[in-house]
Amino acid sequence: MDDSQSIRSRIEWVIESDIPTIQQALEEGTLTSEELVLFYLDRIAREGQQTNAILEINPHALQIAQALDLERKTAGKRSMLHGIPILLKDNMDTGDAMHTSAGSLALENHYASQDAFLVKQLRKAGVIILGKTNMTEWANFMSDDMPNGWSSRGGQVLNPYGQFEVGGSSSGSAVAISTNLAVASIGTETTGSIIHPAAQNGIVGLKPTVGAISRSGIIPLSVTQDTAGPMTRTVTDAALVFEALIGKDLDDPITIHSEKYESINWLDLLDKEALKGVRIGIPSSIFRNEVTEERMQLFKDSLTSLEKTGARIIPDIDLGTKESELGYDVLLHECKASLNHYLGKTAETNPIRSIEDVIKFNNDHPDLTLRYGQELLKNINDRSGTLTELAYIEALLRNRHLAKKVALGEALEQNGVDILAFPQDHGCSFEAAAGYPAITVPAGVTKAGEPFGLTFTGPAFSEPSLLGYAYAFEQQVQARREPRAAQKK
Repeated sequence: MDDSQSIRSRIEWVIESDIPTIQQALEEGTLTSEELVLFYLDRIAREGQQTNAILEINPHALQIAQALDLERKTAGKRSMLHGIPILLKDNMDTGDAMHTSAGSLALENHYASQDAFLVKQLRKAGVIILGKTNMTEWANFMSDDMPNGWSSRGGQVLNPYGQFEVGGSSSGSAVAISTNLAVASIGTETTGSIIHPAAQNGIVGLKPTVGAISRSGIIPLSVTQDTAGPMTRTVTDAALVFEALIGKDLDDPITIHSEKYESINWLDLLDKEALKGVRIGIPSSIFRNEVTEERMQLFKDSLTSLEKTGARIIPDIDLGTKESELGYDVLLHECKASLNHYLGKTAETNPIRSIEDVIKFNNDHPDLTLRYGQELLKNINDRSGTLTELAYIEALLRNRHLAKKVALGEALEQNGVDILAFPQDHGCSFEAAAGYPAITVPAGVTKAGEPFGLTFTGPAFSEPSLLGYAYAFEQQVQARREPRAAQKK
């Protein structure tokens, strides 16, 4: 039996295990971080190619694991994430031997000069950055015809449960965790790009309030809506990873709000009784005509489970607006300003300095890069990039009013509702435009084996409550299934 077979057989128990369980074994000395990294590298090599979820491995991951093992013995663990391998979406800067490309061949050779702020936070907690995950190229802002999960650099990310939609741009981060290629991953969301792929691939996804986690060093799309968040198999893991990501960053002024989370013991919030007496609003008109009959039944089953935990369901509340009323004008304008700023500040050795350079590169390599065109990039490039247009200001004010004041403000208050519940990623446009948090939890699978997730949305900085509610629901339904198990169902 070779070393890889020995490690596989001896620590295969880590599959589907949560962070506290793995951390306990690391503390007891029955497992090392070096073995953990080897185990996941073996799984990536054997199974990762089936889904195209992984773009690149950190060549120093094994040495980092060895160093953290030694540190554990001599100085103790830094945090509950000490020695835990985590994957990053390919739009997050790492000042190491890995590239940061947003899935684009135009940035295939781009090395960031330093870690993104959130990467620094993870390293400070003792995390092993295992690699980068594939994603929808340019966070799905390249072409309206591009399918979720496609990038010219990494190909098509596939849903491991079958021939189903893989979900928004953090698809590689979702699939990697669903198929146990790492303990956790970090995704990003502008509108639904954490919630959607998490729900579609049977995992937990937390989209935090804008301001909880720094965006510095992340290839941007929107200054008002972008955020990063954890993608995990359990709510417990999501809470622990979220805790490590939080931090005040002078280069991202909105993160001054992260001080609200200081001194919180996140594991203490995870209570099976957390939903007792909680009023949950169901804005059925938002999704009634867009959800299949089978998914609607899964949603109704989820509401029954919520009632069993002591929650009170408030049906058919009116949010006073529709998601379609928000539109994409804000994102189209902000994307040019944000992306040009990021590209313009990369190292001088990077020839791609603007969206115009990206468009030219793609035109020069059409066979490799333009399978689905780049009309959306061209549309974005037609904006001024100064954010002075009246159309932008009006769209920004309209979206903030409709999403924050009307749909997630007045509607909740008038109905006496604590949070909202949606099937899958419905309602994501509201929390995105308002900058409010959401969390999705596995809630079942269809007869064909396609995952279904229940999503909670709450007010700004309500993550402590949302994580507690999500945990109580998770413990009630225990709906997470490995891809192979779901296919056998």
